[in-house]
Amino acid sequence: MSSDRNKPSNNIPIRFFDGDDSEPDSQDDNMDEELVSDSAATGEIDPTDNAEYPANDSALGGPELAELIASRAELKRLQAALAEAREAVARRQADFENYRKRIERERGEAHARIVADAARKLLPVVDNLARALDAERSLEASESKEFKHFLHGVELISKQLNDVLESFGVQPIPAVGERFDPHIHEAVVTEPSDKYEPDTVTEELARGYRIGDRLLRPSMVKVAARQSDDE
Repeated sequence: MSSDRNKPSNNIPIRFFDGDDSEPDSQDDNMDEELVSDSAATGEIDPTDNAEYPANDSALGGPELAELIASRAELKRLQAALAEAREAVARRQADFENYRKRIERERGEAHARIVADAARKLLPVVDNLARALDAERSLEASESKEFKHFLHGVELISKQLNDVLESFGVQPIPAVGERFDPHIHEAVVTEPSDKYEPDTVTEELARGYRIGDRLLRPSMVKVAARQSDDE
């Protein structure tokens, strides 16, 4: 009998707890937390796989991540294409503006050249008409009334012709009393003068004209010279 008492027992001890005793639950919770920590440390469980961690791209799955990368690449491509298109539009606009200015400049130069050529051919007619009027005015007192009316009509025609030239931008060059300028004056005669300073235009022999900055014909003038000491 004593030998049976010394043998180890194969019975599993059973413990009973009351409903208010929460010690086993707390021990189970601690065991779960330890298991989760160990799993996370070994890499078996990723804590970011939970729905509470969607902040970064690593929380996305394979298809979603691939779609996000493709969208970002497409956005960069579209931004680069937009910048290139804006640069191309700016270049085209600058080229068009330069083309417009060049066309306007060439058109203005062509117009001025054509008008200058036409006016240059009309200037001898204007000169001859002016000479004829000057000659007839000297005889006006001895002429009949009909001739005076005719002379007045010719004067109106001369004025109309000068107005047409003026409308084209043709302007006479100032001469008498001006300082001699070899760029617009052509000295035909030089003579001493008590009335004018040396190198001053004293008389206009043929009127000069210009259109804008373009010289059509220089004025043929008489220029005052310095008086010699002998005089």
